[in-house]
Amino acid sequence: MAAWTDDEFQRIGGATELRLASERTGGGLRPYVTIWVVGVGGEIYVRSVGGPDRPWYRHARASGGGRIRAGGIERSVTFGEAPDGAHEAIDAAYHTKYDRYGPAVVGHVVGSNAHDVTLRLVPDHAAAGTQ
Repeated sequence: MAAWTDDEFQRIGGATELRLASERTGGGLRPYVTIWVVGVGGEIYVRSVGGPDRPWYRHARASGGGRIRAGGIERSVTFGEAPDGAHEAIDAAYHTKYDRYGPAVVGHVVGSNAHDVTLRLVPDHAAAGTQ
């Protein structure tokens, strides 16, 4: 299984926002969307603020792969599941990083409803590149 380098993990996980584009059926990428991102235990995670019906999330789940940009890194990724037991640490990371925006905003990306719309970003180093 591919892993983030320490530099990638620090730069992507430390970025305030991440831009994500899922692959289109038949090739190419959908438009990039901007979302919050956290790094936990060497893994990078994103969550859908609007739940499972947000177009970017549905497309990401359906395609299984795409491209991200954050912290000066651009990388092809696959979209995976968060491991069992990781959600408490992911919630804590979102609180630590984004509580400054207020509880109403952070409340959309933490808790049991957000757990169901968590994607783990797995790097594809064969298609590596930086911007």
